[in-house]
Amino acid sequence: MDLQQMRYVLAVAETASFTRAAERCHIVQSALSHQVARLERELGARLFDRTSRRVRLTTAGEAFLPAARQALEAADRARAEVAAATGEIRGALTVGSIPTVAAVDLPAVLRDYRLRYPRVRISLRAGSSERLVEQVRDGRLDAAFLGVQPGFRAQGVRDRELAHGQHVAVVAPGHPLAARREVDLRLLADEVFVDFAAGSAARAQSDQAFAAAGLRREVAFEVSGVELMVRMVRHGLGIALLPASFTTELHGLRCVPITDGPVRVERLVWSRFTPSPAAAAFLAMLDASRPGPAA
Repeated sequence: MDLQQMRYVLAVAETASFTRAAERCHIVQSALSHQVARLERELGARLFDRTSRRVRLTTAGEAFLPAARQALEAADRARAEVAAATGEIRGALTVGSIPTVAAVDLPAVLRDYRLRYPRVRISLRAGSSERLVEQVRDGRLDAAFLGVQPGFRAQGVRDRELAHGQHVAVVAPGHPLAARREVDLRLLADEVFVDFAAGSAARAQSDQAFAAAGLRREVAFEVSGVELMVRMVRHGLGIALLPASFTTELHGLRCVPITDGPVRVERLVWSRFTPSPAAAAFLAMLDASRPGPAA
């Protein structure tokens, strides 16, 4: 068994096709099939069920895949550690972020990182705060940028506060509230809202603010992304509450300050285990060890 065979198995599992796996691995299909069959003979079990229409993992294949991934990750980490010992940062960096991150200019940070460490493969994944914490804890992400309510503390990871700020009401230009200099939650409670899914960290900030004020509101539209939310507000289907620091990027909408509105805290989280050289370099650029801003 060797690492290249594991890469072939992983490619077949991810593409569900020997043809596409061979294209990804830059090898002819017959050679890839031969190596997979050779590994199956060594293991004494078939890893894939093959038909003319599809390829899928067997029970043995499903058991083999996580260990194969770990072995490949360990090999990549070993190469990166050796390179770092000789003064070169290489390997992979996987970062997660909420779509509305504003505490850092993430594209600029990643650009500067790539210029400084061109041998590192960078991946960026967007998601909800709670999902990103889980992925950092499980080792699928090296670091992530969250947007959560005050008092939120992620378990099983290291974290640092980056910024905190107020939400604003985002309304269409023709909305009756567009002409106001400021509003409060009681005035907003009669509006129809576009918001994130119930139970998400992005939604909790607003829900808790209305609950604390003893108010109820109607969320008629639940969306998973801020782009769709903004489009729905622009078409007059409802209003939204978004962090003021993020809304500077919105155009064609009116952002009205809220006197007693929700507060969002942006946090950086990373693994509590020793980071890879690539991740350590990224955290150093962000000065992750420095205390966060005072509340």
